[in-house]
Amino acid sequence: MHALRRIELPRTPFSSARLKGFGIVVSLAITAIAIYALTHILEHVNCDEIIAVVGHTDPGAIALALMLVVVSYGSLTLYDVLALRTIGRGEVPYRIAALASFTSYPIAHGIGAVALVSPVIRFRIYSCNGLGAVDVANICFLTGLTFWLGNLSALGLSLFHQPDAISLIDDLPPLVNRALAVVLLAAVAGFVVWCWRSPRSFGTRRWPVKLPSGPMVLLQIVIGLFDLGAVALAMYVLIPAGAGVGIFPTVAVFIAATLLGFASHAPAGLGVFDATILIGLGGDDKEPLIAALLMFRLLYHLLPFVIALGLFGGVEGWRGWRARLRRVGAGGHTGEFSLSPTIPATISVRHSSRNGSADSL
Repeated sequence: MHALRRIELPRTPFSSARLKGFGIVVSLAITAIAIYALTHILEHVNCDEIIAVVGHTDPGAIALALMLVVVSYGSLTLYDVLALRTIGRGEVPYRIAALASFTSYPIAHGIGAVALVSPVIRFRIYSCNGLGAVDVANICFLTGLTFWLGNLSALGLSLFHQPDAISLIDDLPPLVNRALAVVLLAAVAGFVVWCWRSPRSFGTRRWPVKLPSGPMVLLQIVIGLFDLGAVALAMYVLIPAGAGVGIFPTVAVFIAATLLGFASHAPAGLGVFDATILIGLGGDDKEPLIAALLMFRLLYHLLPFVIALGLFGGVEGWRGWRARLRRVGAGGHTGEFSLSPTIPATISVRHSSRNGSADSL
């Protein structure tokens, strides 16, 4: 709660009560439809068969999926690195950017309140390196921009190559899906050209936002595609070969499921992501796909969430312990630390906390 009071992120230039209300309605609608579809899909599922499929999964495939998950989270750290360079804070060490990225993404998506939790975690990490609330707000915006550029580019490329990949989800003919792919790719290309022509910025005096340059936008797209490709492949290698699912349909459906899960604001897209995958890729035999989903969620969501939570808790504990040591050291040096809470001791604590703002990992 102390962090929440301190950060007080400024409102985005496009925020409004009406827009937020519309977003809540859309999120609830997506979640309700997904839960309804998922309950019907799981109605006649054989749990014993799911357990059997998990037990017979090749350990090599699980190891490969885990490696791809590591690659995906590693590429996510570059989102923060690019954002830091865009706002002119490239001096922040990579280890700090990696820590902020790896702790904020799994925890925020695991809890579900991404727009609230992710900025708070980043603020706790970056504030010790001199970044303020506006800097953190810009980083969150720019990392979100990288996410959307990568997702929309990957979705456009996948649909252009195989336009019937998500026909079971959007119920549109392949020709319309291919037209949508062209629109998505044209929009991304137009944004790149717009940023390339001259430096772009927008926002308010309180929250000025500097957009990345054209070459930086291209780099964002490449990193986003790499991240999505790695995590989609992690899902693909866990699907049994007998399911007859191709790589391009997997990528297209996976991206659609990711975007719908993100829009629902459910923890890790729970229910929405799963229903989209099962509808888009599943045939009559759902058990192999459900088994792959369970293994994927363990590797990509649950395991990183637990590790990130422990890592962030450890960092906060370490900083708190060092702060206590500084306070005790300051009191012992000046002779102001006593059994009774005196005014000089309070002044010493304030002096210590003021000096502690320059600490970093």
